[in-house]
Amino acid sequence: MGKYRNELPQLAGGLFLNDAGLETDIIFNKGVEIREFAAHTLLPDPVGREVLATYFREMLSLAKSNGAGFVLDCPTWKAHMHWADDLNANEGEIRKANVDAVAFAAGLREEFSENEQPIVVNALIGPRGDAYTPDVEIATEEAEKYHAQQISWLAETEVDMVTALTFTMADEAIGVVRAAKAARIPIVVSFTVETDGKLPTGEALGDAIQRVDAETGDATAYYMVNCAHPDHFSGVIGDEEWTRRIRGLRCNASRLSHTELDECEVLDDGDPAELGQQYAKLMNRMPWLNVFGGCCGTDLRHVTEIANAVTK
Repeated sequence: MGKYRNELPQLAGGLFLNDAGLETDIIFNKGVEIREFAAHTLLPDPVGREVLATYFREMLSLAKSNGAGFVLDCPTWKAHMHWADDLNANEGEIRKANVDAVAFAAGLREEFSENEQPIVVNALIGPRGDAYTPDVEIATEEAEKYHAQQISWLAETEVDMVTALTFTMADEAIGVVRAAKAARIPIVVSFTVETDGKLPTGEALGDAIQRVDAETGDATAYYMVNCAHPDHFSGVIGDEEWTRRIRGLRCNASRLSHTELDECEVLDDGDPAELGQQYAKLMNRMPWLNVFGGCCGTDLRHVTEIANAVTK
């Protein structure tokens, strides 16, 4: 049973940091290959495991120095059966990857137990398919059944919560939220948007959030936006009530579209200081925001600038 599963501390306010673009940082900046972009594949290898540990230790140290809480992600984004064939893995191995990833994160939390603010262990759940260009639409019932498998594995661990990260459609989000609700584990939904501020399916961000809430009884703990630059969605954030359901941001460093990023052979790490200021501007408009990290192209520099900007 997770330490904070019955009461997520970030819901009470206060600054919480998230990490950055783990995969892009490790691949491009640290020169370590990640098979099929699945970070959990680093864990069985001592060298890969230490690369992951060092990455998260730097983030946890940043949280400590800023007096911030930390949402500590387990590298389980692609640890579900959709990717089993690509990873040449069977169901038992995928299940073990989830259990090992949570144990890894729980160990880091214990290592940083002197941090004054809470460290929340959060398992990532990726969409069933390409997070940039969804190739098929997934019905709500199908999504619930599919994601219930990974969530059931995670529910038996020390994880505090799960986050449906880089989700591209409301129907799949509804399904994963229902699965988490049935397993009695808190869930956050983080949608990604294109350069026009809409989901890859063409759904408006506000419509997607309102649909998920309406069809799940407001079961989502809160929402986030990730894998998009602030310029891509700041224009759709107004005074509507649904915007108050967004509590966290994990933005890309790059202004490139998902298609352009997918084709890019070099890392576009943008301007860390500028990104931090854009977070601060969004926080001025949405003062209830309190969970901040990065996504593609970001690293410790970006999260440091973000932390500095939102605490001024």
